[in-house]
Amino acid sequence: MSSRCLRLGQVILFYLMLSWLGSMLLLGNIGALPLLLLPGRWRQPLVQWVISRICRCFLAGAQACRLMQLDLQALDQLNHRERMLLVPNHPSMIDAFLVLSRVPHAVCLMKASISSNLFLGCGAYLAGYVSNRYPEQMFRQAIQTIQQGGVLMIFPEGTRTTRQPVNDIGGAVALIAKKAAAPLQTILLSTNSAYLSKGWKIWKPPVFPLIYRAVPGAQFEAHGRRDETARQLQQYFESCLPNGSIDASLRV
Repeated sequence: MSSRCLRLGQVILFYLMLSWLGSMLLLGNIGALPLLLLPGRWRQPLVQWVISRICRCFLAGAQACRLMQLDLQALDQLNHRERMLLVPNHPSMIDAFLVLSRVPHAVCLMKASISSNLFLGCGAYLAGYVSNRYPEQMFRQAIQTIQQGGVLMIFPEGTRTTRQPVNDIGGAVALIAKKAAAPLQTILLSTNSAYLSKGWKIWKPPVFPLIYRAVPGAQFEAHGRRDETARQLQQYFESCLPNGSIDASLRV
């Protein structure tokens, strides 16, 4: 009986926290609208920092409530880096929140559908995130972001992992890195839960605590053929995640 009550309390608290996150994102979008009047070079770093604070606040709250256990501190070493691509593997929908909470100046390459999302669209635009709606424009904007000193985050699998440890990695990320003359900095993400993995419905509650670990991995240069660079990334992720990115035995 007590375990059922604990489980019910955890689920209620978790969805209250998700509602809190949604409220912060929505209010942030509304509050940021006046920033449209500012030049992008001033507006974008400010909005990127606000998004990072919202992510960090939510994760800290979930950790304080013992709904999550997090090992993300190693990402702090990426904070003062410039002109590079961050390439994490992608086990779940929460991955971008994990990285952005620790690397506030990162610019995301995002799905076009996010642009029209009530909670994310306006903030993503104001932060200078890159949409994949039009491929040619996406490549130009991504390369320009890096060449201007930015840090661009791309999930090289293209979507959440459906085949452990990682999906097939295409050559797009290598092409961007080569054209921008920037290194590819891998990030290894792992979790104990399939929560919000591909096909998981958001109304289906997970088992708590959710455990997430994110650590910087090796860095790659994209000097050769893009297919070769993609193959190197594929082999690296597979060798570093022998138990898969979703590992029920994970502990932090």
